[in-house]
Amino acid sequence: MSSENITSSIKASVKGVLRKVGRRPEAKRLTRAMGFVNRPAGANVGVSNIPVPGSVAVYFGDGADKIYQVSQWLPVLEELHQTEEVLLVFRTVSAFNAAGKLTDLPRIFARRFTDLMDLYDDNDLKLVIYVNNSRSNFQSLDHPRLVHVHVNHGESDKLSMVSNKAKAYDKVFVAGPAAIKRHETMLIDFDFNKLVVTGRPQLDIDFKRELEPSDKFDVMYAPTWEGENDDNNYTSLDRYGVAIVEALLANPSLRIIYKPHPRIETSKTPEVAQAHQQIKDLLQASIDAGSGHVISEQGNILAMFESTDALITDVSSVGLDYLYLQPEKPLVISDRRNNRKNLLRDAPIAQACHVIDRKSVNDLPALFEDALTNDEHKTERLEMREFYFGELTRGESTKRFQQVVKDLIAERQKNLVNFRGWHS
Repeated sequence: MSSENITSSIKASVKGVLRKVGRRPEAKRLTRAMGFVNRPAGANVGVSNIPVPGSVAVYFGDGADKIYQVSQWLPVLEELHQTEEVLLVFRTVSAFNAAGKLTDLPRIFARRFTDLMDLYDDNDLKLVIYVNNSRSNFQSLDHPRLVHVHVNHGESDKLSMVSNKAKAYDKVFVAGPAAIKRHETMLIDFDFNKLVVTGRPQLDIDFKRELEPSDKFDVMYAPTWEGENDDNNYTSLDRYGVAIVEALLANPSLRIIYKPHPRIETSKTPEVAQAHQQIKDLLQASIDAGSGHVISEQGNILAMFESTDALITDVSSVGLDYLYLQPEKPLVISDRRNNRKNLLRDAPIAQACHVIDRKSVNDLPALFEDALTNDEHKTERLEMREFYFGELTRGESTKRFQQVVKDLIAERQKNLVNFRGWHS
């Protein structure tokens, strides 16, 4: 075979392997199997022969029970939508419908893998954002033309924050130095150039206040859920939750705001569900007596922080979000594993907090008095804020996020032009 024929054969093979990489979006076709897309007016229509708008897709393969992972990004995405059209892509009807109650961003339901690939092939999407580590993400990652960016749905020291799946994405957006250190510690043979510091743009939003401050000292107890396995279980509810609330109730100068993780409300873990109900019963009895305490199972926790004076939580994104937004206010975290050495190693924020564990839970009134009144960790918290979020101030994360997205799109478009030129 001549060298010219060999070259032609190689080119044909590459074109067959890489799914329609060079295909331009002129066709703009979609099948009825893809479900529905909402137009700007909000009406849901069949998508046959309808061009889908957008340069940035936000992929979500899970159901409505995890829609909170998308919802905290919505204000950021709505702002991004002003410069880069954003399209929400769902693989379940329940999540598609749930999102429609939260945002006016265009959204689409792609039921089958082939529908998803047709969506990517036939439209002008350039970059895909992923907010979790769903296994279905890998179906979307199959498409080679787009930039695939993992952003996760929070910043925390949970084990789930670092996954070997990070290797599959083109870029991984992280909050700051702590996240980089986390990846360096946990991953082997990882290209650390994938990591891009963008801060926490979700925390730049000026939220409409959902909680009015009181004349008392307002303490929020915000336990996380129990995770999907023991390694990712950081909740304090079943171990210390009732004791925490009882100790707070014993102090009449406090107003308690109980704000559990959204998935606590539907928890199937008996011990967690029982503790949750017991706490609600205790607080409701006090509320009925005029205490002013608050139970908020599904509210926006970020919109409540400003009205609080202190936070009690677990190893989760909630504590770090509070650290970012309210670093001057007392923060207490729990350790269900009762291993202070490992806690300080795996969750450095614990170095700047009082810690509730099997030992300290026996004298919570003294712990709370010291944490909430003396607050000896204030200086350490300010140092920890820089460790987790760098020198970014509120508002800068959004600008950086938008600029990085813009730069990645420009870089990919340049690379595609070169790629198509080689195949022409």
